[in-house]
Amino acid sequence: MKFLFKAKNDAGQMSEGVVEAISWEAAAQVLGKNGLTPITIKQQKNAQAFLQSFHKILEGVKQKDLMVFFRQLATLIDARVPVASSLNTIEEEFDNKYFRMVIREIADDVEDGMPFSEALEKHRDIFSPLTINMIRAGEISGSLQKSISFVAGNIDKNYQLTSRIKSALYYPVFVLGVAFIVGFLVISFILPRISSLIRDSNVSIPWHTSLLISVGDFMSQYWWAVAFVILAAIGSFIYYLRTPAGRSEWSVLVLRIPVIGQLARNIYVARFAENLSALLNSGIPVVRALTIVSEVVGNSVFEGIILKAANEVKNGNLMSAVFVHYPEMPSLVAQMTRIGEETGTLARVLKGTAEFYNQEVDTMTKNLTALIEPVLIVGLGIGVGFLVVSILLPIYTIAGQL
Repeated sequence: MKFLFKAKNDAGQMSEGVVEAISWEAAAQVLGKNGLTPITIKQQKNAQAFLQSFHKILEGVKQKDLMVFFRQLATLIDARVPVASSLNTIEEEFDNKYFRMVIREIADDVEDGMPFSEALEKHRDIFSPLTINMIRAGEISGSLQKSISFVAGNIDKNYQLTSRIKSALYYPVFVLGVAFIVGFLVISFILPRISSLIRDSNVSIPWHTSLLISVGDFMSQYWWAVAFVILAAIGSFIYYLRTPAGRSEWSVLVLRIPVIGQLARNIYVARFAENLSALLNSGIPVVRALTIVSEVVGNSVFEGIILKAANEVKNGNLMSAVFVHYPEMPSLVAQMTRIGEETGTLARVLKGTAEFYNQEVDTMTKNLTALIEPVLIVGLGIGVGFLVVSILLPIYTIAGQL
């Protein structure tokens, strides 16, 4: 990296320029070796940084990209290829320009002598705390390839699970979206023309037909306002979910949704147990491991529970003593954790617990996929039936009077 500096020498003369170093501290050391006392040191902002930000907005880094990156890196390191050379080789395999820039920066930092984990830590928006700490543990223990393989497998599991859930939701979201658009157009533009025919015939109509006609009359005049309100509501909801308060409330709400809440709870429990087991096996202390897991579990409710468990362990108590007081944490997890803590086999017990809940997630995902389609068909059938009864029956009554 390049840093802009202002400094003065022993004679008190000011000088400005650019120094290249791996960090702010390294830049200050370089200036000191040259007899300069730094006054200000700022990282240089250039066209490359702007270009990287532009590609970040357009492309970002997907879970699949990270999975492929770590899989290839583990293979190359297992073949005794140096980390920097491995990164240079992998960079050429990606079409994602932003990710290529990030890999290039990491490779440059490693070539300059920076540990691989520290080079990753500079990009915390891409690499999770779990990934960074697993890599750091691998560097310290001399099992970097094993740590990278675990990270790749962990990302792969999350990617596969996310893909299954998305696949289960694509069909209903598409069908409901099309049904909503068609219903909006019918009520706004077609229904008012039909309702004028029913109104002019002076036939008696049921309450549900009268309600539908009133809605159609309103939509024919203010459809643009309704569309604006709907879009504004969706945009506001998405924005709110990105705020700390919104994420916190959504974390609580998602656990209370029937079926979906149980699936989400199993996912978080499996993620907690698996990641904590891996960190403990890597030699990371329990308190530090719990803190790391709390950042990657993906739910603020579970994050709070895990942080309380970390504080309990710090005070010399058992983490299972915290879990038993929270209904979000299954009693099985509390019991198995207590057994692992008392017998000194916590990492192994947690691994078995993670396998159990991963199987539960697979089963529930398959069942949810099979359940969505019939429920969707029934719901659409009820909606179409309501329209038929409310509109076509009065038309048949009119036709019978002719």
